[in-house]
Amino acid sequence: MRRLTLPLLTASYFSLALILALLLWRNGGGWGAAVSAMIGGLALCFTFHGLIGRALEVTALRREIEAVRHANRILIDQMEQIDARVAEVLEHAVDDATRRSEELTTEVHLLEDLVERMGQKLEERMAAPAYAPIPSGRVDARHRQHQAAALLETVREALAENRVDLYLQPVVSLPQRRTMFYESYSRLRDETGRVMMPAEYLSVAEPEGLVTAIDNLLLFRCVQIVRRLAKTDKKVGIFCNVSMASLADESFFPQFLDMLAANKDLAGALIFEVGQSAFDTRGSVAARNMGRLADLGFRFSIDKITDLDLDFQDLARSDVKFIKIGAEFLLDQLTETDEGLILKSLPDLAAEDFSALTRRYGVEIIAEKVEAERQIVDILELDIAYGQGHLFGEPRPIRDAVLAETQPPADFLRGATPRRGGARG
Repeated sequence: MRRLTLPLLTASYFSLALILALLLWRNGGGWGAAVSAMIGGLALCFTFHGLIGRALEVTALRREIEAVRHANRILIDQMEQIDARVAEVLEHAVDDATRRSEELTTEVHLLEDLVERMGQKLEERMAAPAYAPIPSGRVDARHRQHQAAALLETVREALAENRVDLYLQPVVSLPQRRTMFYESYSRLRDETGRVMMPAEYLSVAEPEGLVTAIDNLLLFRCVQIVRRLAKTDKKVGIFCNVSMASLADESFFPQFLDMLAANKDLAGALIFEVGQSAFDTRGSVAARNMGRLADLGFRFSIDKITDLDLDFQDLARSDVKFIKIGAEFLLDQLTETDEGLILKSLPDLAAEDFSALTRRYGVEIIAEKVEAERQIVDILELDIAYGQGHLFGEPRPIRDAVLAETQPPADFLRGATPRRGGARG
């Protein structure tokens, strides 16, 4: 359109000049006067056109300058907003780093207290009369005593040097076999790196109260893993074994409760597990402390089930949400009667109604120690929702290198191949 403007204006100016020349010629001005008038008219028109064009250019330039100024103001406002946002992010980052540092400092102090108390117990043990010289006629007894003392020292060093590894075993949904939880186990390593199984060190660690220290270290490791899982998949939880001695320890538990209170957003992903016998014989202090954990939103699980005649009202009051029953033990409880399949411990209840009874009290059953596919068929007939055992995956270690990675343990465990082996339950 702008290309046609100049030719049209030029034609208009030429027409006006021609009309002016014709008027002069008709009024007797002659051809010379007409041509002069025509040239003068053209000059006047182009001069006027230049003035108008310049005025329009100035107006357009002013508009462009104003637009640039407006854009500059918008840019300045955006930069100020970005600066404010960066300052806010940096402030939050500093606050988060400070909070994490305080949490880690608390954990380190707790671990130092545990190791110090453990060392005092060992020194008392070594100074006790049981370690007095033994007559030469009892060489075998003295040899066993020295072996126990050496093993006890190995356990103490493993704890002091943080050679306590965390193992995770998947707990899957049935029949989909999708990993929903993990159960955690602790394993000690001696100075050569050899893994010590619980059956090897529990005989000397338990009398000295070191099992509590091992369980406490396991609790800290579980919290660390749950923190990492929470960044990727909050639907996956971890069962963490805890001893009644830890729950009843008035010097340790308040500090541990403070740490959990600072991480109560992880309550839905951390389930504390105790054995049936320990749960049934728990003292008032342990029961009260379990209630304090439940007030923070943490749940409980009961394993090592040896009696299916459970007090479900007590389980519900104690916020027990899971019970783990060994697959072999559970299937051995099944018996056929004229009225159908029942459980020996609950003869008045149909076997297939047992899971419905537990769910009525908010408790889910996990069939653990599942070793064979043939067990799955019977377990599914009982409407049990979860399974655990080497059939679904063996316990695998989570090393420091894995803990430092951003990927969750699920990626690490996915390549596990089931095989038979021991695990502390």
